[in-house]
Amino acid sequence: MSTLPGYKGKALSALSNFNARVWADVEIETTKGKFRGIILPRSEQADDLHVVVKLQTGYNIGLAVDSITSIKEIGYKEAKYKIPEQEFPYDAKKKNVTLLGTGGTIASRLDYRTGAVIPAFTPGELYGAVPELADICNLKTIKLFGVFSENMGPEQYKILAESIGREIAGGADGIVIGHGTDTMHHTAAAMSFMVQDSPVPIVMVGSQRSSDRPSSDAAFNLRCSSFTASQGPIAEVMVCMFGPTSDSYNLLHRGTRVRKMHSSYRSTFRTLSDIPLAMCTPESVSPLKKTFKPRRTDRNVKVIPTFDENVAIVYYYPNMKPDIIDTLVEKGYKGIVIAGTGLGHVNKPLYEPLRQAVQKGVHVYMTVQTLWGFAQMYVYDTGRDLMELGVVPAANMLPEVAYIKLGWALGQSHDREEVKKLMLTVVNDEITEREPHDGYLVFQGGLPEIESFLGKYIR
Repeated sequence: MSTLPGYKGKALSALSNFNARVWADVEIETTKGKFRGIILPRSEQADDLHVVVKLQTGYNIGLAVDSITSIKEIGYKEAKYKIPEQEFPYDAKKKNVTLLGTGGTIASRLDYRTGAVIPAFTPGELYGAVPELADICNLKTIKLFGVFSENMGPEQYKILAESIGREIAGGADGIVIGHGTDTMHHTAAAMSFMVQDSPVPIVMVGSQRSSDRPSSDAAFNLRCSSFTASQGPIAEVMVCMFGPTSDSYNLLHRGTRVRKMHSSYRSTFRTLSDIPLAMCTPESVSPLKKTFKPRRTDRNVKVIPTFDENVAIVYYYPNMKPDIIDTLVEKGYKGIVIAGTGLGHVNKPLYEPLRQAVQKGVHVYMTVQTLWGFAQMYVYDTGRDLMELGVVPAANMLPEVAYIKLGWALGQSHDREEVKKLMLTVVNDEITEREPHDGYLVFQGGLPEIESFLGKYIR
């Protein structure tokens, strides 16, 4: 077996010349300074111009082959990235939490063959990685799936909802769902509609950084979500992720009002058109909203795991052509959610295909691509014309939430009035009567007042 897996060309020659090997603890002299760390394997798709080293800080860097002048081996110990599963210790005094694993970065590690992050930790391994969880609750783990969140869909939603119902009926004091962050807000919305009136918290959690990175948020997020599930007062579907960029506290976001807003920040999730439900730490939950569904002692929960997959979401753009709508109808789609401009508008060339779509039994709902605010289609002629065609405004439902809810509603009925009733009957704040004065806050960097504010809290 090669002692330099993944290396080729110039990098392979350089390491061979210095008798270096992967997993060796080394001192590397370069023209830019000295580095101490462990030589890591390269991915099969990587170039041959760099040697990858994990520094003592835990971060990985690539050293240009042409800059290396010497490599001295200090020690050698092949890394084992598999964390063994451990039986979770039971304490009769602690609450019982079920962790349902679906995959994602919170249960991931780096695959050095490809250089990609892969779902690798089973839920049972999470205890091996975060032993502090035993101080919070009794944790039962069930691995439902091992997929990245982009592969979550209606099939998984139904299984997840049914599993939540079984665990609640079986006596779980709270549910934690390990999930990839990219589509966590879609699944949170799906669970909000499919699992209603839960007596216990249902907490979705993920991480933006994989568990083997020193900047990982996985452990803190898991601890916060486990405490929330076991002892928190809020019995709703929630997303539990970083509040600020540091690990001082997490926020609990209502499952129908949350969205991932940054591709890589750890504090990526935001509540839109409202404020978060609560702040939480591994030792506390502090509600921010006065109104929420409280924890109960009964085992009653309503599970409605329905979903019609023939639903699409269309992001309107200037000069959109009619064939976009025509094609969806021809392909048999029964529901279309439009993210329209402004108060809920599209251009006139779409009027006729939308009219025909409605006549053919397609359910069309309008949301706004601004994310904040309401579809108020009675204000301008455009909106009034669209309503005349049969397009239904979805108030301030987020586009993704409306998509999920329409799929859920069509899974129960295709009757136009029944679907409309299901869509516009509020389950848990997917539509609100009004937005609070502090529900729309988008700070813009560079402005004097914002820089002054940030200067007080960011060093």
